[in-house]
Amino acid sequence: MEKLTLFEEAICFAVRAHHGQVRKGEMMPYICHPMEVATICATVTSDQEVLAAAVLHDTVEDTDTSIGEIRERFGLRVAALVAAETEDKHDDLPYAETWRLRKEESLTILENAKDEGVKILWLGDKLANLRSICRAWRIDSKGVWNVFHQKDPAQHAWYYRRVAELLFDYRHTGAWRELDNIIAQIFDGV
Repeated sequence: MEKLTLFEEAICFAVRAHHGQVRKGEMMPYICHPMEVATICATVTSDQEVLAAAVLHDTVEDTDTSIGEIRERFGLRVAALVAAETEDKHDDLPYAETWRLRKEESLTILENAKDEGVKILWLGDKLANLRSICRAWRIDSKGVWNVFHQKDPAQHAWYYRRVAELLFDYRHTGAWRELDNIIAQIFDGV
């Protein structure tokens, strides 16, 4: 039997970690999101560590997986990439009240990232998130925000516009252009 690649091992790990989870506001299996993120990242890079991190990016934030477990199984760089996508949830405070703080902290990580893999991973994740929002927005442009802790579309507009600015070096990619286009569609006039 052939040994699995790093990316294939990451897929197997993520499938097990996210078993039984569904996406917020959708009834699709959660694993569809990290797989979409990896697919988007693969349009920008063939770096196997970035692609592995793409499928693992929510395991620490949304499952009982630790960053140490990711480091042990997939190496230092994959763990660092996953950590760059993992928000500090500030468990001592109400989740809805920490939204802006969590986003500002995350944007600082993106802004200071030295590894291009962090930026590619962010591009994949935020585009996948915006695609999901856009699907719901096309059905109910006002009610779409009700599934989020942050219900003010102006706050989401601020966040995604800042992400696009910080990823502007990728404007030559189809992924960035799609991100920019969806931001314009959803947040026009916001």
